[in-house]
Amino acid sequence: MIDSDGYRPNVAIVLMNADGRLFWARRIGQDAWQFPQGGIRKGESPEEALYRELHEEIGLYPNDVKLLGRTDNWLHYDLPDHLIRKHQQPVCIGQKQIWFLLQLTANENAIKLDCTTHPEFDDWLWVDYNHPQTDVVDFKRNVYKKALSKLAEFIPEKQQKKTG
Repeated sequence: MIDSDGYRPNVAIVLMNADGRLFWARRIGQDAWQFPQGGIRKGESPEEALYRELHEEIGLYPNDVKLLGRTDNWLHYDLPDHLIRKHQQPVCIGQKQIWFLLQLTANENAIKLDCTTHPEFDDWLWVDYNHPQTDVVDFKRNVYKKALSKLAEFIPEKQQKKTG
């Protein structure tokens, strides 16, 4: 599903552990790290997409997490020219995302990267809150900075010092 401006509606998932560190995953077969994210299907709400993607990409269920907050508006990023599939119609020039901050309430052993026949990730780790802003691929950096800045307001007070 691509909107009239060429953006694919998408959700992005920022999963935080009890220490205020964030789930950071490596794309399968690449040296590219990112947060879980995925497209919103036709007729699906952002929240429905969030929980579907949460399970598909990292094996967690709604009762394994607590929703802390989300961005109010779409955050956009453009794909670099070499990643745009110009032969497909409609042409997708980037993603527009609603970002969600989740607190992991289950044991981290519940995280599974192989819940589908085509896994997105092959490794993961916990990172400091600001690490993704500089480690993600260049074309996603601005949207990561905006999202993490907005989502910081939802971090529980007891964890704010840990994310510092």
